[in-house]
Amino acid sequence: MDEFIANLPTFWAAIGQTLIMVFVSLVVAGVLGLVIGVGLCVTREGALLPNRPVHLVLNVIVNIVRPIPFVIFLAAITPLTLAVVHTTIGVGAASFGISLAAAFAVARIVEQNLVAVDPGVIEAARAMGAPPVRIILTVLIPEGIGPLILGYSFVFVGLVDMSAQAGLIGGGGLGDFAITYGVQRYNWPIVYITVAVIIVLVQLGQFAGNALARRALRR
Repeated sequence: MDEFIANLPTFWAAIGQTLIMVFVSLVVAGVLGLVIGVGLCVTREGALLPNRPVHLVLNVIVNIVRPIPFVIFLAAITPLTLAVVHTTIGVGAASFGISLAAAFAVARIVEQNLVAVDPGVIEAARAMGAPPVRIILTVLIPEGIGPLILGYSFVFVGLVDMSAQAGLIGGGGLGDFAITYGVQRYNWPIVYITVAVIIVLVQLGQFAGNALARRALRR
């Protein structure tokens, strides 16, 4: 415990790094995944903008990336990370990798939730002469906003997990702290404290997501 107290400033910095990675990735992956997910939804056969080739390409890309273990994915995109971020270690590099990997998971969650939107609502908007883009922005997404928030809450939990895994390759954050000051030094109290903090972060994120989803579903 004395060693943990001695490394307390590093511990607080690790929490800050984890929060940066998670929230930056949540925004970037959330937006990119939303675009891909909407594309998957509206290009399906019989959907708003049916386009078999586009849907097939998007579907194949998502299916290829999603099953890849995250640590292996980070290693595989090292040249891309170096080209974009100009480094392969640290918070910036980890955030880039997390955002890219999570975007495809978000895309599938978005697709599954938007497909469940009542087709009658969309048809009513089309009958009124609304263009496809307007239907997507004012009907499709708003109708699915409650389930989407719950889906993004699930993604938040996954991002915390990814940020911890990024510590294995020098990504910083709580994962890196637990490995460097806990596992490698056989200091298990530091590992357990780090795990406890991660659990608290996950619970807070899930609680906030559930609260926002309830508010959205009451509207």
